[in-house]
Amino acid sequence: MSRYSELSERTYRRHFAKGYPFISLNQALIVEAMVPSHYQIAVIDASFVPKSGKATYGLDRFYNGKASRAERGLEISMIAVVDVEQAIGYSLSVQQTPAIKPDSKQTTERTRVDDYLDHLRATRAALPAAVRYLVGDGFYSKLKWVKGVVDLELEVIGKLRCDANLKYFYDGAQKPRGAHRKYDGKVDLTDLTRWQALGEVEADTSLYSAVVWSVSLKRKIRVVYLVNRKHPERLCYALLFSTDIELDPIQLYRAYRARFQIEFIFRDAKQFTGLTDCQARDAQKLDFHFNASLTALNMAKWEQYQQRNIEEPFVFSMASYKRRKLNQHLLERFIHNLDLDETLIKMHPNYQTLCDYGLLVS
Repeated sequence: MSRYSELSERTYRRHFAKGYPFISLNQALIVEAMVPSHYQIAVIDASFVPKSGKATYGLDRFYNGKASRAERGLEISMIAVVDVEQAIGYSLSVQQTPAIKPDSKQTTERTRVDDYLDHLRATRAALPAAVRYLVGDGFYSKLKWVKGVVDLELEVIGKLRCDANLKYFYDGAQKPRGAHRKYDGKVDLTDLTRWQALGEVEADTSLYSAVVWSVSLKRKIRVVYLVNRKHPERLCYALLFSTDIELDPIQLYRAYRARFQIEFIFRDAKQFTGLTDCQARDAQKLDFHFNASLTALNMAKWEQYQQRNIEEPFVFSMASYKRRKLNQHLLERFIHNLDLDETLIKMHPNYQTLCDYGLLVS
């Protein structure tokens, strides 16, 4: 950062050692960016950050999706808010996952889920009032996580294992005496006669829904079963669920599909705003860096969204945004160092052409 500003590297280092209320800043930005009447969801996911050394805070073995195995490094947990209708997401809060240190005196085993729940509790008050659902991938389909989210007055949307233990509810006649019958057999996904068929949501992709009992989650859930028949010899299917049994199955499907926006946030932050480039080892400096990187991405996305053509679909390219800002900065340096007339140059019709030089999306 010091390469492109008048401040020294030492100044930036001192600022990184201080705290800043990034959640409040992101919350204010999200309030301005989101349309209150649109379908909004909260999304949570964790991402691996490669890091070497021995004295870095939080250094441990975390799952690296890129390598499909656990590796030594850092991990960050992020909660984002996604506008489902516009398919655009903004980071609200990011928190580093602490390392798990074995403690023989510890009476209860603490897992990563406890860290993610602590992150959610610290962020819950900052979520927009329109957000009712928290979406996570298959990792978060655990009893401890679901119970913790529901206790915070949010509903969970997630993905189940393909061999999840589900049971139908019994709605027939009961015996006059004794305990009433609750269940009517285990769910068999090869027989969908007891499921509600909702037709095709996409080409060759059919959707079915049912309200069943989850043995692992110990609660009644709404399940959406997606079947992809593009290749009849090899059917592909997925089980989505929500703790809100009254949720429209189509809305459940749309919400989980919009979850992928958080992956775009991680991708853009790693490639263009230096999410993985911090060389600090202190917990405070690392926290400042992770939050600053994702907040910078929020501001870039919001600025480009305001300048969009409302008659065309919004397309965001962080690569193009960064190239445009670099071109503008370079032109400003030319104007300043060569003592040129800034007004005449910026009013010239070719000025914007030079600012857009090398862009992927204009």
